[in-house]
Amino acid sequence: MKSRQKNRKIEHIQLTKDSQIGEASIEERFNYEPIFGVHPTDDDSLNIEFLGKKLNAPLWISSMTGGTDNAEKINKNLALAAKEFGLGMGLGSCRSLLHDDLCIKDFDVRNIIGNDLPFYANLGVFQVEQLVRKKQLFKIHNLIEKLKVDGLIVHINPLQEWFQVEGDRFVRPPIETIAELLELVSFPVIIKEVGQGMGPKSLNALVQMPLAAIEFGAFGGTNFSKLEVLRRDSEDFCSTHELIRVGHTAIEMVNIINHLLSELGSDMRCRQYIISGGIKTFMDGYYLKEKLIPRSIVGQANKFLDPAADCYESLKKVIQDELNSLKMAQNFLELK
Repeated sequence: MKSRQKNRKIEHIQLTKDSQIGEASIEERFNYEPIFGVHPTDDDSLNIEFLGKKLNAPLWISSMTGGTDNAEKINKNLALAAKEFGLGMGLGSCRSLLHDDLCIKDFDVRNIIGNDLPFYANLGVFQVEQLVRKKQLFKIHNLIEKLKVDGLIVHINPLQEWFQVEGDRFVRPPIETIAELLELVSFPVIIKEVGQGMGPKSLNALVQMPLAAIEFGAFGGTNFSKLEVLRRDSEDFCSTHELIRVGHTAIEMVNIINHLLSELGSDMRCRQYIISGGIKTFMDGYYLKEKLIPRSIVGQANKFLDPAADCYESLKKVIQDELNSLKMAQNFLELK
């Protein structure tokens, strides 16, 4: 014991100079209140009711992949993590399953997650538009039944489709497709963007619909419009590429929704939100969640992707660290 204490003191002396930190790096979003909290334990709760089910933490495994060589491994590791840590999960685009079941092993993870946690399929709004127009919504019902999911995420991605070489072209505004879908189905529907976020006019319309939740997919993280531009020939340039820089950040969307809540009151029908897009650290997620007045959880995708593709133990370490950090923030930080 004395030897360890001596070594620690020596290390303190050696590292003093390297441990200097300037005022410019201070975290300005929180008050740090060190005298009211205790160090977290495994018994500390982060529980939250969301989408009609109980989560052990306010984290959502956001939609990632399916139909690729490594998708089965990734989604099974993500599902194992959802089960172990009590998290909700959204699948990547399930478009391929509308036609056949060749890739179903990539998505069929309900038996891993169990029935007590929220688990959602995912389709693009263009696919929904086509199925509504052709009166083939039974294909979505079949998808939901065979994957045993709780409902459907519909991703809105006009810019991604525009820049994608093989992209689809909307012939109907997504808001009309969403409205008709909600009239025709009884399962829960979540609407999300894919990296640009959404502005006040879009959010104003969506929050007045009977949606289960809205996921931000805000500007500042993985931008699928830019991703599609990068996939194109480097000489294939046009002025519309500037559109990849438009969008709305997560903090901007938080402020818009808080304003809409005060403005709409009981007319605000959607009361649950998944905050995602541009969240680099647990501090970002914690800040945004605490600032948003309606019920919310934090969606992560990119942070979990590489560990899930590596091995389950890598993913487990990342999520455990995230949860421990959230508990520390919960016990010692308050919004300014």
